[in-house]
Amino acid sequence: MSGMRWNRLKSEKERKRRISFQRGTQLIAAALMNGYVVGFVNGRLFAGKSKTICVPGLNCYSCPGAFGACPLGALQTALGAKREFPFYVLGCMTLFGVFLGRLVCGFLCPFGLVQDLLHKIPVPKWQVRGKLDRAARYLKYVVLLAAVILLPAFLADETGLGPPYFCEYICPAGTLEGGIPQMIANPQLRQLAGALFDWKVAVLAAILIWSMVLPRPFCRYLCPLGAFYSLFNKCGFYQMRVDQAKCVDCKKCEQTCPMGVEVTKNINSPECIRCGQCRDACSVNAIKREFR
Repeated sequence: MSGMRWNRLKSEKERKRRISFQRGTQLIAAALMNGYVVGFVNGRLFAGKSKTICVPGLNCYSCPGAFGACPLGALQTALGAKREFPFYVLGCMTLFGVFLGRLVCGFLCPFGLVQDLLHKIPVPKWQVRGKLDRAARYLKYVVLLAAVILLPAFLADETGLGPPYFCEYICPAGTLEGGIPQMIANPQLRQLAGALFDWKVAVLAAILIWSMVLPRPFCRYLCPLGAFYSLFNKCGFYQMRVDQAKCVDCKKCEQTCPMGVEVTKNINSPECIRCGQCRDACSVNAIKREFR
C-alpha cells in the first residue's frame, strides 16, 4: 500500500473518530443541560437549585428540560434589573472563555449541534466569501453590545426594568428549546401567542434553513455568546498550533474548516470553534492542539 493511500485511510479513520467524539460530547452536554424530561410533558420549568448556575453554552432558561441558566439570559436579566453589577455571570463566562474559548461552541452548545446535524442534509451547499463574509462576522459583536448589554441596561419598559432583548426578539435557541415546547405543552399559551411569537418562529426557521446550506451560520454571524468567547481564543489555555516545519501549504485544512478560518495563517482566529476538522484533513499531522 502506498504511503499516500495509507495517509488517506488514516485521516479518514481519524475523521470518523473525531466526529463520533464530537457528536457524543454534544449529545451528552445537551442531555445534561436539558435532561428534565418531566418538564417537556407538563410544560413546567425545572425549579431546582441548579437553575441558578450558568451553563457554558447557549441554552434557554425557559426550556422545560433546562437544569441551568443561559449565561446570556442571566446577564441580560441582571443588567435589566439595575440592582447590582453581574459579577457572578461575567465571572462564569470569563472562566469558560479563559479555559475553553470557542471550544464551547464546537462541543458544548446544543444549538451548535442542531446546526451541525442540519448541515448534513444533502442539499446544495454554498459559502459566503470575501468582503461580505468578513463584514458580516462583525454582526455578532454588534448583537452582543447592543441587544445583550446596552438595551437591557439602559432601555427600560413600563415596569422600570430592561427586558432581555436578545432573548425576546432574536434568540433562535430560546424559540426552539423554550417557546415551541411550551406552546405544545400549554394550550392556554397558544391562545395568547401573537406577532412576537410569529416573528421568533420566522427567525428560527430562517436560521434552520440557512444551516442546511451554510455551516454554522448563527455561530458565524449572529451569536453573541460566540462573540464573547472569541475574545479568548488567542489568549486562553486551549490552543491550536500549526507546525510550520511539517506544513506543506496544501490548504486542505482551510478547505474543510466550517468557519472559514485561514488555518495556516491564523489558526487561533476568533472564528475557530476548535472542532478539529482541520486537524483531520492534514495529511502530514502538522496541526496540534494543547492546553498551555
